[in-house]
Amino acid sequence: MKLTQKTVRLTSLVAVAATAALALTACGSAGPSGSSGGPATAWSLTGQQVTIQNAFDAFGKANPKDAIKVQFFQNDAFKQKIRTAIGSGNAPTLIWSWGGAGSFKTYVDSKKVIPLDESLVSDYFPSIANNGKIDGKLYAVPNNSVQPVLMYYNKDLFAKAGISAPPATWDELLEDVSTLNAKGIAPFAMGGASKWPQLMWLEYLTERIGGPSVFQAIQENRKGAWSDPAVLEALQKIQQLVKAGGFIDGYASVATDSSADTALVQTGKAAMILQGAWAYASFQTTDPAFAKSSLGWAEFPTVAGGKGDPKNVVGNASNYWSISADASPSQQESAKKYLATGNMTDAYVDDVLKGGAVPPVKGIEDKIKASPNADFLLDVYDLAKDAPAFTLSWDQAIAPAAAAALLTNLDQVFLGQMTPQQFAEAMNATIK
Repeated sequence: MKLTQKTVRLTSLVAVAATAALALTACGSAGPSGSSGGPATAWSLTGQQVTIQNAFDAFGKANPKDAIKVQFFQNDAFKQKIRTAIGSGNAPTLIWSWGGAGSFKTYVDSKKVIPLDESLVSDYFPSIANNGKIDGKLYAVPNNSVQPVLMYYNKDLFAKAGISAPPATWDELLEDVSTLNAKGIAPFAMGGASKWPQLMWLEYLTERIGGPSVFQAIQENRKGAWSDPAVLEALQKIQQLVKAGGFIDGYASVATDSSADTALVQTGKAAMILQGAWAYASFQTTDPAFAKSSLGWAEFPTVAGGKGDPKNVVGNASNYWSISADASPSQQESAKKYLATGNMTDAYVDDVLKGGAVPPVKGIEDKIKASPNADFLLDVYDLAKDAPAFTLSWDQAIAPAAAAALLTNLDQVFLGQMTPQQFAEAMNATIK
């Protein structure tokens, strides 16, 4: 995934450019000390650099004997470097991951990370904490914001088309598509050139139709899991929406990483977009007046006869810290102390809120109400807090090779070059 939107979610292109030199320097460093001794270490991504660095600085000041040295990397560089480091037994003490059952599960299965005490996640939303568990045991602790996928809409275009509220059901969504097209308004913007935004449609439709157990079977590599009727129906509905003119002309050439997709909504060229909570920062940065007065947001619609709880959400649950099994006992103890006393402190939570994001921490409603953009942040907070299930973005939750095939094959479904059944057969072939 690209750094600016999908992985880090809230990082601007300016911030990426400003930290690129540091990331490249870190890539060329000697790396962590691993089990050879020395102070504990951590690797993180450049997108949260200021917030993460502040947290480690505060912890080191309060606990000088347990101070942790943190290095920052851009997303692609990090993914390559961390796999090599873990495989060679030279991982940092604190390992950054996306939780779920993708690469993170391979760390657990190969005994490269240690189990953690459940008390470390007692203050977090259960749905978010669960993404740090494998087979019921805790191996990772949330370390930043929660990012559910939402349906954003342009209130002015809705009013122009005579639409009083965002669609609450799939049938209403199709009706709104027809209404908007009749008024000469493109219904949905989407960054098709980036491919991963298309996945949010499959994720939510599958969830609404079949519930979270459908993707759980895919994560667990069950034979034929991609042929589940809920997946096939979701793909059919995607092609139904495309044929109904649901997306703006030329969406396949629109790039999300440059915020070209959200720009279509705020400039009145498209009425809606399905994007993560991270997109709010883009709206606010590029056009604060639009974000304040004309931008609306809503949960994904329900599907008639669907088994999924309407309160379930998909998106990026959080990022997570795990502790390397190859670290020395003293390094592991320093890392445990950080997770218990330095991670998600009051100051850390304040920093996350200032950045326009919501940490998955219980009981911070008053802090959110006092922050800028309180309406949006409270909605995101409640959505994540009340979710019975929070499904991690599929391309982060499955093995990298399968994720690459998923994005390629789904793109062909959107383009009408692959049927739902052909998609299922192609994806079943990735299960090992």
